[in-house]
Amino acid sequence: MNKRFACLVGLLASLFVTVAASAALGQQFYKGKTIRIIVGFAAGGGFDTYARAIARHLGKHIPGSPAIVVENMGGAGSLLAANEIYNRAKPDGVTVGNFIGSLVQQQLFETKGVEFDARKFEWLGVPVQDSTACALTKASGITSLERWFAAKEPVKLGGEAPGANDSDVPRLLKAVLGLPIHLVEGYKGTSQIRLAAEAGEIAGGCWTWESIKTTWRQGLESGNVNVVIQVNPQRLPDLPNVPNALEHAKTEEGREIIRAGILNSAAILRVYALPPGTPKDRVELMRDAFLATMKDPEFAAEMKKANLSINPLSGAEVEKIAHSFFKLPPAEVAKLKAILQPGK
Repeated sequence: MNKRFACLVGLLASLFVTVAASAALGQQFYKGKTIRIIVGFAAGGGFDTYARAIARHLGKHIPGSPAIVVENMGGAGSLLAANEIYNRAKPDGVTVGNFIGSLVQQQLFETKGVEFDARKFEWLGVPVQDSTACALTKASGITSLERWFAAKEPVKLGGEAPGANDSDVPRLLKAVLGLPIHLVEGYKGTSQIRLAAEAGEIAGGCWTWESIKTTWRQGLESGNVNVVIQVNPQRLPDLPNVPNALEHAKTEEGREIIRAGILNSAAILRVYALPPGTPKDRVELMRDAFLATMKDPEFAAEMKKANLSINPLSGAEVEKIAHSFFKLPPAEVAKLKAILQPGK
């Protein structure tokens, strides 16, 4: 018995030394460092808002308490940022990418300009599993889904590029529901789409409700902006009277397209990742720090004050979802590609 006890004590002591050494190495590495979070969208949008809130709290959960800065690299629906993280950022654990997780689909579609293999990113997690809605200005005249269906001309919506939810959602709604939509792409973030809508250049756009309710709060509260349709597994508690796209899809095939093209992507939309090849101990340290930030009472209080939701996924959970896209039947992938990349 004494021999077994001695072995157990020795094993625990060895484990403690290993963990302590790992923490010490992490602290030694990150102390005095500055971690960059590269956001794939312009300042002022929903992605940027979340990233800056996370940056204010993440450092205290990393050994060595490094500084955290946010940089914006808008363009191509965050594809530029994803390519930057994958190909040019050093895999040393101090550069984090924040881009749209649904870009995984663009790899499946063999989209020109995709310079990464999503299966090789080191995923840190997402702060919230997103919901989707379409918000249009009162001035556009489209204040209800009925009016939208009855529109005599296609309604102009703003988007960024294929792969961005503000481009993909309108395309899918047009294909599945038959909504009259004219998609105007090239915007570098939802903040630019909002400004264009307020200027009367477009009617509005479709992106995450978590972002819309925060960054367009004034328009919603004044009645100058209306949520006309949502695209979610069921109606959100926030939007009990807003029609859900699944309710208006006339066939099961249409509903499957919505699930595959929108709902399954929304969970990992607001993703954070490290470059491939980042040392595993730093990946685990950063994953732990990310989840610790999500549970931080001060972070939670700030998010509540800003009307931002927290409903995180771990890096391992994001990895599982990202890999699942590569298991879709070829016929379903082809159908989605035909809708999301017409003419290609």
